[in-house]
This record gives sequence, structure tokens and C-alpha cells, in this order.
Amino acid sequence: MSLTSPLFFAFLAAVVTAFHISESVIYRRFVLGAANAIFIASYLNDVTQVLPLLAFLALGYLCVSALYLRQSALALALGVVAILCCYVFLKRFSFFEGLGQLPFPYLTIGLSYILFRILHIMVDVRSGDLTERIGPLAFFRFTCNFLCFVSGPIQRYQDFSAMDGKAAVQLDAAAVYAAFSRIATGYVKFVIIAATANYAFTFLSPQLLQPAGLSFLKLCAVYATVASLYTVYLYFNFSGYMDIVIGIGTLLGQTLPENFDKPFSARSFLEFWQRWHMTLSQWFKFYLFNPLLMFLMTWLPSPALTSYLGVLAFFITFGVMGVWHGTTAVFVIYGLLMGAGASINKLWQVACTERFGKKRYRALTESTAYIYSARGLTVAYFVLALTCLWVPELPQFTALVARLGFAGVVGAFAVVAVVFGIAALILDFVQTRLRIPTLAAIQGGEITRNLNLAGKMMAIVAVATLLHKAPDFVYKAF
Repeated sequence: MSLTSPLFFAFLAAVVTAFHISESVIYRRFVLGAANAIFIASYLNDVTQVLPLLAFLALGYLCVSALYLRQSALALALGVVAILCCYVFLKRFSFFEGLGQLPFPYLTIGLSYILFRILHIMVDVRSGDLTERIGPLAFFRFTCNFLCFVSGPIQRYQDFSAMDGKAAVQLDAAAVYAAFSRIATGYVKFVIIAATANYAFTFLSPQLLQPAGLSFLKLCAVYATVASLYTVYLYFNFSGYMDIVIGIGTLLGQTLPENFDKPFSARSFLEFWQRWHMTLSQWFKFYLFNPLLMFLMTWLPSPALTSYLGVLAFFITFGVMGVWHGTTAVFVIYGLLMGAGASINKLWQVACTERFGKKRYRALTESTAYIYSARGLTVAYFVLALTCLWVPELPQFTALVARLGFAGVVGAFAVVAVVFGIAALILDFVQTRLRIPTLAAIQGGEITRNLNLAGKMMAIVAVATLLHKAPDFVYKAF
């Protein structure tokens, strides 16, 4: 069900209307459960395509139920292994082709995020953080919430349960306007900015992926441009989707967690991952990185090794994250590149603190030159690492790297870092020194707000008509 299709808008209108017909909690939970089932069914051509997903959910619920009966480390370990094995088999990872596969097509969209929700419940039940017994229908509403089904945001069951169809949903004029404004903003990002960037990316990228007589300088410039366009496409496609589902969630009494917090204003790679896909970063931090680091520190209890153990934990965590993103070897490279970025950043912080001391290092990081150099370098590294997402096959990836060579990669990196650093400096100067009012500051009146909302909607329709193609959501491929 495409986010821009009339069918989706009709579905959404029907769900919101049905939800508010009654304030009965039982009724509202039924509406939300039915909406999840209908949303999943929209992806199916045959009923057999949903059977593996149902089996995966049943296995997850069985493992959770077993942990309620016996909260032991062994039960958790066996459950996690069972869930991961089932997930790897259903996702058809290229590393495990020898395991075979089911002899019919089936639904894999949403499986990666369902995995996170099931593992989170199991760990929290084992630790005692989640004592509430979860019924099968509540389990289905949480794991298959149609707002988060395709690609999050990742929400804790405790937060979901506090809002699950509860009657206290206050929708006054201000709340409804805020929800529709958030949805419209999401569609502007999704339909206009992301789609336009993708159009330009699709036009330019064949020059890199196919043999062509490009000079070295032009090759660097084209690579930097193509990689930057893909990053713009990914960010506005993904953050636009988040705006849409968060706005819809408001209409259904659900406060979904934010997933982005101005990531391109980050001054370091570690800070970038605290702002980009935040629910994913937090999930990996709490359920993999922190336990792994604690285990390593217990195994090697030496204060001098703490930073280096953190580096190892970063590599393992981001490596797993890379494998989660895709089923081919290139995604492992993506994870290792992200781990390298985080590790280098951490080692840099440690080295600078030892060299200058905390006070002098803090003063250095607040200097204008350092801030915008760091922002440029952070974005450039992330932009080029994302090549693994738009060149997902290893032969094409290695061919592109061979064509560029070390000098080409460094040249493209320098171009992106310098251009973004200067652009960020100019933009911040314009916003802070010239005191140009933001759009939010000048749309206080009701008429102005409504005109702004109507203008967004007209622009969405115009661009969607011009491009003749409804944009797809990029993250459902991962």
C-alpha cells in the first residue's frame, strides 16, 4: 500500500473515523488490530505469502511466554537463538544459501523491525523490566502496528501499552492542525525533496556504475554529487515517512518516538548516530553495545583497556547493524565502515583529551574552525559510506572502488567535506546573525497557517503529477 496512493488515504480516513466512533478501549483495540491485518493484507497476492510471518510471530510469542514461566538466562539464550535462526532463514541471507529456502514467495517487509520488538520484549521480561503479561492480541497489535510496520520507529512495549487504544485521546483544533501539518511536512519531504533528489540521482549514477570516459576530476565530482544526492534522498525519504506516521499516530492517540534530531548539525560521528535513526541507535546501544562492553570489561578488567574495548564493541555493534540492513556482503562492509567511523571518533576524543586536557580540548571543540571542519568531515564520511546502500552487490561495489582508486575516494571525500562545511557555516550565519525569522515564527495566525498547509498540499500534488511516479519508501528494502 503506497503512501501516496488513494487507497492508502481511504484506508487512513476509515481507520481514524472508526477509531473515534467509540471511546471503548476494547473497541479501539479491535480497530487497531483490524487496521494492522488489513495493512499487511494489502501487500499479499496470496494467503500463503503471510504464513511465514505468522509462524515467526507465533515463535516469538512462544518464546516470550516461556520466559514468563522461567526467567532464566538459558531460556533467554535459547529463545534468542531460535528467533535469530528463523529470521536469517526467512530473510534469505546470501551467507547462508546452503540452508535452502521456502518453495514459494512470501512477505518479508516489516520482518526486521518485528525482530527488534520481539527481542526487546524477551530481554525485558528476563530482566524484570517488563512484568505485564502480554496477551496474543496485544502482542500482534504491538509487533505489527501498521504505523511502524514497514520501518519503525522502534518503540518499547511499555510505552505502547500505555497508549494502546486508551480512551483519553484529546483531539482539539490545535492538536488536529499540528497532526495534519506534520503529515503535510512529511509528504513535502517524501514527494518533493526526496523524489527530486532521487530523480537526479537516477540520472547521474549510471555514469559511475557503467564504463565511461570520465576524467579524474570529473569522476571525483560526479561521485561526490551522486553520493550526496542519495544521502539527501535517503534522509528526506526516511524522515518524511517518520513525520507522516507520527502525525497519523497523533490522530490515533499514539505518541511515537522521534527518529531524527537534525543529524547534519552533528559535530562528530558519534553525535551523528545519536541524531540519525535514533530509535535504532538506542536499541543497539541498550540491547547490544552496553551488554557487550560490560562483558568485555568483566572479561578484561583493566582501566587502560576500556577505550579499546569500546572500539571493539563499536565494530561488533555496527557490524551486526550492517548485516541487519541487508543480506549481501556489501552491507557487512557498510557496518564495518560505520564501526570504523565511530571507533576513530572515540580514539580521537581520547587522544585529544590526553594531549590537551579536558578544558583545552573542550575549548578547541567550541572554536568555529573546529566545529565546521568536524561537521564537514562527519557528513562526508557518512555520505561516502552510504555507497554500500545504493551499490548493494559486491562485484559492482568493488568495480566502482577500483575505478575511483584511493585518490578518487579521497578527492570525493574532500569535496563533500569542504562544500558541506562551508554551506553549514553560511546557513548558520544567515539564521543566527541576520536573524531571519523562521516559517514557524511567521505563521502564527489561523489564516496564515491554513494557507501554509494548503500551499504544501498543492505543491505535493503538482510535483507528484510532474514526476509521473509515486515515490517508494526506501527503507522497506532493508
